[in-house]
Order: sequence, then structure tokens, then C-alpha cells
Amino acid sequence: QSRLAESGGGLVQPGGSLRLACEVVGFSFEYYDIGWFRQAPGKAREEVSCISPGRLKTNYADSVKGRFTISRDNAKKMVYLQMNRLKPEDTAIYYCAIGDGSITRVQDICTKVGSWGQGTQVTVSP
Repeated sequence: QSRLAESGGGLVQPGGSLRLACEVVGFSFEYYDIGWFRQAPGKAREEVSCISPGRLKTNYADSVKGRFTISRDNAKKMVYLQMNRLKPEDTAIYYCAIGDGSITRVQDICTKVGSWGQGTQVTVSP
């Protein structure tokens, strides 16, 4: 059965770091774009970061550039999000999402999501 399972969320003080991990089961992982989205209370879900199958392209939301780093391990079928210098406005539920396999251009990564994880809570607070 195909699934995505996030881990690594938690409570951290402003300026701290967390590393999120997403285990992917049941997909030919190396062929799919995959990324992280987040949803804060009362706000729409937004893309945080995305990475292409061959790691040639990564995207970052302007709000996290220079602080977050996405990476993937195709052999382990894992994707990670290293989050540094966290801010209270980073507080949200973070979701792992894998593409539906239909994109043909690398610039379209994470525009068509096929499956979502259950999410992991990240809270940044003093």
C-alpha cells in the first residue's frame, strides 16, 4: 500500500532547528518529484520546498530561502527538510507530498500532487 509518513516535528524555540523526514512506501520513488507543504491555522496550505527526481532542481518559498534545505535519498526512499533559524511564523502542520507522475518539465515540480502524508506539527515558540 502506498503511503508517505512524516516525522521530526515538535516544539522548538525561535532560532532553533528541526529536521523533518518523510518515508515513502509503495512508489518508484526515484522517478517522482516530492516536496514539503505547510498549513498554519486559518491559512491556506502553501508549498515550502520541492525537489526534482534527479535533484537537478529545488524550489523554496521566499519565506524560507536561506534557512531551509530539502534533500532526498533515493536509495532509502526518504526526503528531508532541514529547518534552521526557525521563526514563530514557521509554526504549521508540515505535509510531505509526492507528485502524480504526470509532469514533463522540471520547472513544474510539485504543481501536481498525487499523494499526501498525514502531516507533522511544528511549533516555534519561546
